[in-house]
Amino acid sequence: MEFRPCLGALYVCSILALGAAPSSAESRPHILLVSIDTLRAQNLGAYGYERNTSPYLDRLFAGGVRFDNARTVTSLTAPALASMLTSLHPHEHGSTRNGLRVRPNLFSFTKSLGRSGYATGAFVGNWTLKDKLSGLAEHFDSYEVLLTRKRWLGLVRGEATADDLVDVSLSWLDDHLEAGDRPFLIWVHMIEPHAPYRLRADYLEQIGVKRAGSVLSARKRYDSEVAYSDARVGRLLDEVFERVPREEVLVVFLADHGESLGEHGYWGHGRHLYEVTLRIPLAFSWPGTIESGVVAAPASIRDLAPTLLSLAGVEPPEFVGGFDWSGVLLRGEPAPAGRVTLHQAHKSAVGPQEEQTRLRARGLLEVGRVAEGRKEIYRVTNARLRVFELEDDPWETGSVSPQDAAPSAELQTWLDLVRRGLVVADDLPPPNLSDEDLDALRALGYLD
Repeated sequence: MEFRPCLGALYVCSILALGAAPSSAESRPHILLVSIDTLRAQNLGAYGYERNTSPYLDRLFAGGVRFDNARTVTSLTAPALASMLTSLHPHEHGSTRNGLRVRPNLFSFTKSLGRSGYATGAFVGNWTLKDKLSGLAEHFDSYEVLLTRKRWLGLVRGEATADDLVDVSLSWLDDHLEAGDRPFLIWVHMIEPHAPYRLRADYLEQIGVKRAGSVLSARKRYDSEVAYSDARVGRLLDEVFERVPREEVLVVFLADHGESLGEHGYWGHGRHLYEVTLRIPLAFSWPGTIESGVVAAPASIRDLAPTLLSLAGVEPPEFVGGFDWSGVLLRGEPAPAGRVTLHQAHKSAVGPQEEQTRLRARGLLEVGRVAEGRKEIYRVTNARLRVFELEDDPWETGSVSPQDAAPSAELQTWLDLVRRGLVVADDLPPPNLSDEDLDALRALGYLD
């Protein structure tokens, strides 16, 4: 288990690491990082789903290493993706809720790659990832947030279509390839199938759904959105490989978090730590270098930083959290035994502006711990503990804990650490939300 007792030391290490020397590796891969918002692992064919929602992704997974037991740290977009980049937990990097920015000058694997010679570009289609709301632009050479489509009642232009994101990322790639031979990292984050789930009628036959009347269930609409997104990932991959030899590109695919489709009486994500929102798809594909396979051991979204740096020939700084899977991927080394992953849930977004430390401290809803298939969730707001044996009860239908039980010593330690981190105010940027931002967050379902 990994706990960080000193946030101040972490910031010093982060700033020092930004000047790391370039790697001396002779050949480094281009990196294509693709993430899909709100994508349940449970609704993909490679993870056992019965509908044909993901033919392109299934082929990608089959040609690489798929992680069968990967989880995010929190089921909110900006906080989860900040953890992906920095390998920090939300209470450490500061973005615990959508609309709260990360601390400045933090380490990220994208910054490290940039300083080792990579050109880095991010192309994202979610309002919550706007730089003034997330603080993520400093981690890339080029950071574009596309907001080309309106949602709900057409009042807010709050997202981009996947096709728009593919177009702009390919345009950036063309300019990069024309300019020189530096390796590149491209991150594309598609927002589908985020609510409200749109009906993608062109994919109903593919997923085996017959349209009876004008209304389909939310689950079927969600699956049609997954199929639509899958096809756009296929288009992106095909067009990148027309420009760059396939064996020179390391492809990483994941989701920021999952989605609850009525399980536990809840629709959406962010406020709970059940598996449907924590478990994510995760895969690495690099033909000729990474052999295909499936990893059953627990993995975390925080593992991307050390793993991608190592695969790119850049030594990860010692302070970086997460587990470096490069030895497993490249040399078949054994997966870590007894892996523990830690999680936290916060209120979805900030509303009217108030002091930022109060916003963070008052937003904590749950903390969770997963160890050897046993999952503890402690609801802070009502002091309720739930414990699930995931192998016997993967859908978490019944807690094995007495109703009045206290959290384990390990979970209590984690709760105490999170709480302390939430009130550390140094370097925390204040919220910077306009009325338009509030409308957009409300349209995305993050504000009541």
